[in-house]
Amino acid sequence: MTLPVVIIGTGLAGYMLAKEIRKLDADVPLIILTANDGSFYSKPLLSTSLTAKRKVTQIPTADVATMSKQLNADIRVATTVKKINHEQKQIETLTDTIAYEKLVVATGASVISPPLLGDAVEEILSVNDLEDYGRFCEIITNKKRVAILGAGLVGCEFANDLTNTGHEVHVVDPAFFPLQRLLPEALGRIFEQALRENGLTWHFGKLVSEINKAENGYNLTLSHQEVLQVDAVMSAIGLRPNIELAKNSGVKTNYGILVDSYLQTSITDVYAMGDCAEVSGLVLFFVAPLLHCAAALAKTLTGNRTEVIYPVMPVVLKTPSCPIVIASPPRNVLGEWFVEGEGRDLRALYYDQHNNICGFALSGRKVIEKNELIKKVTPLGLVKE
Repeated sequence: MTLPVVIIGTGLAGYMLAKEIRKLDADVPLIILTANDGSFYSKPLLSTSLTAKRKVTQIPTADVATMSKQLNADIRVATTVKKINHEQKQIETLTDTIAYEKLVVATGASVISPPLLGDAVEEILSVNDLEDYGRFCEIITNKKRVAILGAGLVGCEFANDLTNTGHEVHVVDPAFFPLQRLLPEALGRIFEQALRENGLTWHFGKLVSEINKAENGYNLTLSHQEVLQVDAVMSAIGLRPNIELAKNSGVKTNYGILVDSYLQTSITDVYAMGDCAEVSGLVLFFVAPLLHCAAALAKTLTGNRTEVIYPVMPVVLKTPSCPIVIASPPRNVLGEWFVEGEGRDLRALYYDQHNNICGFALSGRKVIEKNELIKKVTPLGLVKE
C-alpha cells in the first residue's frame, strides 16, 4: 500500500498545497491534520470584515466535509501532533500513529504577546485566526474606545476597519510614523494623516508599560506615565513562527523551521512551508510567497523536484482611507529611497548602490503603477545555500 503525503495544518498554506497537489495527482493518498475544525477561509479577510459587514459565520467558504470531498483527502480535525518520528517516518498524535511517505509541516505562526505589567494582561485581544476573530467581534460589540498596540500592517488594517465602523481607535507604537519598517517617511506621513482624518488617533514614540482593569474598561500606562483609558485593547506587534513541533522532533530551526529552496528541512522527506518556514533565510508572513511555495512544493511531492523562486511580490494594504502598495527591498540591500509626486499621490523607488531598483512604494492614485514597476524591480529570488 502506498504511504500518504501528510500535511500538518489547515491554514492557507496547508490547504493551498493540497489543492496544488490535486492539480497534479488526483490519486496520491493525502492526510491533513488540524487542531481546529478544518474550515477553509481566507485569513486576510479578517482585517476588513467589519467594514464589509461580514458576519463571522460568513467568512469560511467551505467546511471540513466539503474540503475533504474537494481534495479527496482524509482530513482529521481536533488532532494534536505530539512528535515527528522521522527515523520511522511516523507522526505521533495524542491518539494515533500515522505513517507517511512525505511530510509537510504547515503549522503557521502565533502572535507575539506584549511584555506588559498589570492585572489585565490576559485580557489583551489578538486576531490570528477565525476563532480569535469571533472572540474579538463579540468583545468589541457596543465598545467605543479601542487601543491597538502596533502600527504595522495588521495594526493599521484593523485600525482602518474599526474607524470605518465608528470606533474611536488609538494606535500606540514606539516608531515615529506608521509602517516605519516598510515605507519611506514621506509615504508614512501621508498615510498617518489620511487615517487621522478618518478618526484615528496615533500615539507615536511611546511604549505601553502596563494595562490595568478600570471601572469601565482598561487603563493603559504609556511613556512618561501618560494614561490612556479604553474599552478594549488589541495587540498587533507581530508574529512568531510555530517551530516547537519541528524543533522537539530534531528538525533544525532558527527563527523559523529551516528549509532550503526546495522547502526541504534538515530531515529527508520532511518539508515545511507557510508562516512557520524560514525559506533560505527568509520568513515572509504574506499570502503571495505562500502561493509560490505551494505550487513548487506540490511539484516536488509529485515527482518533479522544483525550486521556489520568488518574483516581485507587492503587498496591497487593505486600508481604503489611503491606498498603499509596497514592494519592500531586501533587508540586506543597501540603498536609498527616492520619492516623487504631489499630495497623497506618491511614488517611492528604492535604488541600490548600483542604481538598480530593488523596491517601491506607491500611495493614492499612484497605486495603478504597480504592474509596470514590477517589471523594473530586481526579483527577490532566493539566496542559494
